[in-house]
Amino acid sequence: MEFIRTAIEGLFIIQPRVFADDRGYFYESYNQEEFRRNGIFADFLQDNESKSKKDVLRGLHLQLPPFAQGKLVRVQQGSVMDFAVDMRKESSSFKKYVSVELSGINKTMFWIPPGFAHGFVTLEDDTVFIYKCTQVYHPEAEKTINWNDPDLNVGWGVSNPVVSERDQKAPLFKDFINPF
Repeated sequence: MEFIRTAIEGLFIIQPRVFADDRGYFYESYNQEEFRRNGIFADFLQDNESKSKKDVLRGLHLQLPPFAQGKLVRVQQGSVMDFAVDMRKESSSFKKYVSVELSGINKTMFWIPPGFAHGFVTLEDDTVFIYKCTQVYHPEAEKTINWNDPDLNVGWGVSNPVVSERDQKAPLFKDFINPF
């Protein structure tokens, strides 16, 4: 696996080695030893999967401490633009984001440590999104920031996304009490 540092400290784009032949392909999607060698000491407690049609936007979601989640995300089928927004107040990249295209073809993965809001928009129908989490889901710790927040100005790349009612009505960043 190749671990590519991003412009924001702690975020990694991970490109696995894919072995393909006339039978299909094989790749290692997670190897604890290799992650630790690259400074990611995550213990995963929960796996999640979603399937969405084209132009579905999910986000911006995060869990508050002590239940903050790190996420290792990837796409099994289809494609997304994936976004991580830095919520760490003391970070030089506070309120900035990194985006990366993840697809079933490129097999790219994205490591998002605790302290980031996360979201994605699907680029194809029948997109299957998979993520490993370092903390189990705690509804009382979950927070959502409005996907279209003017202070964060995330460049989603879609003009009319399909957004859940919960995400549509999420509070703005200025109303978010930030514990990070």
